[in-house]
Amino acid sequence: MKMHSNCQGNHLDLRSGVSRRDFLYVGMLGGLGGLTLPEMLRLQAAQVIPDVETFKPIADSVIHIYLPGGMAQHESWDPKPFASPDYRGPFTPIKTSIPGEYVGEKFTNIAKIMNKLTVIRSMTHGEAAHERGTHNMFTGYRPSPAIKFPSFGSIISHEQGSRNNLPPYVTVPSVFAPDQGTGYMSSAYGPFALGSDPADKGFSVRDLLTPKDVDEKRFDRRRNLLGAVDEHFKAVEKADSISAMDSFYQAAYGLISSQKAREAFDITKESDKLRDEYGRNSAGQRFLLARRLVEAGVRMVSVNYGGWDHHSNIKDAFTGQAPNFDQAFARLITDLADRGMLKRTLVMVSSEFGRTPKINGTNGRDHWPRVFSVAMAGGGMKEGYIHGASDALGGEPDRDAVGPEDLAKTMYRLLGINAEKRIMSDGARPIDIVNGGRILTEALA
Repeated sequence: MKMHSNCQGNHLDLRSGVSRRDFLYVGMLGGLGGLTLPEMLRLQAAQVIPDVETFKPIADSVIHIYLPGGMAQHESWDPKPFASPDYRGPFTPIKTSIPGEYVGEKFTNIAKIMNKLTVIRSMTHGEAAHERGTHNMFTGYRPSPAIKFPSFGSIISHEQGSRNNLPPYVTVPSVFAPDQGTGYMSSAYGPFALGSDPADKGFSVRDLLTPKDVDEKRFDRRRNLLGAVDEHFKAVEKADSISAMDSFYQAAYGLISSQKAREAFDITKESDKLRDEYGRNSAGQRFLLARRLVEAGVRMVSVNYGGWDHHSNIKDAFTGQAPNFDQAFARLITDLADRGMLKRTLVMVSSEFGRTPKINGTNGRDHWPRVFSVAMAGGGMKEGYIHGASDALGGEPDRDAVGPEDLAKTMYRLLGINAEKRIMSDGARPIDIVNGGRILTEALA
């Protein structure tokens, strides 16, 4: 067997003359030491991942409010008050606390707190399908048939772990899209889903409380028994599902056994007055619980609200949802500020794409990923800042276009995560947390 003439380095020569010492070395890797060849290669690959610069975190946590369906930029963050009615739409834009800037007519409370926000009016990507656009805006990656990318929350969970016996990543009220999941990473980094809506009467978190007939001693016995069973299975099966299950069980027992952690999910601890100010509806109570969770130590809360896929009759459809969002979001920002939490809590509002600049034949707007808006507040972002712009009709970026990878990289930077770091996927393949993009330094405080 001829070796390649350009090959360099010190290799074991398996053709002849293998020493006993060399043979034992290979044997230990293969069987005696319990390390298989794929495991050896995985470890070798891990060793060559270069270190990256470390960042000091500016934000302790993030509340990601997601508006599924594709919120229309014209009716919300980027109205066109001087455009013709077929582009401007059915509403009259209103002035805000930023001189010369407008928001949609239904954002009456948001207009007053615009001087606390950064609004990116030049978001853009090329995915006009809901599923693909959602993937972009939850991962910072375009969808790939070859690999599933992890969500923001799963990356944060992997990089920073839990605090105060609380899950690092919580979805409110539930996981509504697979793009909120762990992708190529272990399922141990998946979200903790409430399983019910905080606005519902008698709201309670699924699986949070112990059964009424289980006292503390019995609870501890069950925990010890589960540990023994788990150790047995771990000894015979090394699959991700087993290690992930162990992580889930440990987190679950820590959550259930900690009174402080359980109380973080108890929205009834908030005053009736504050609950009313947020709004006794899905938007209000979800946003209030999100604030309560980050205050207790959750690193990322992913909240979804409404359905914004307004292909027809956008006037009535928007009127039905926007006022509740407007009230709840504005109260969330002022609540965080009043508690001294806003500078350390990043709030981000996004959707999978925007809507067409021109009203269609059914008085709605269709899918439009070429330009749309994202709003951000706190956590190191500037106050009262508009980043980028769309053109006069709201159909294309006019300047300073921002892609999902730029948004993701900026969010991670504020949390102290260097998005150029690589994480090992199954098959020993190192993958960038974010591939490409840049930090929007001009939008940082």
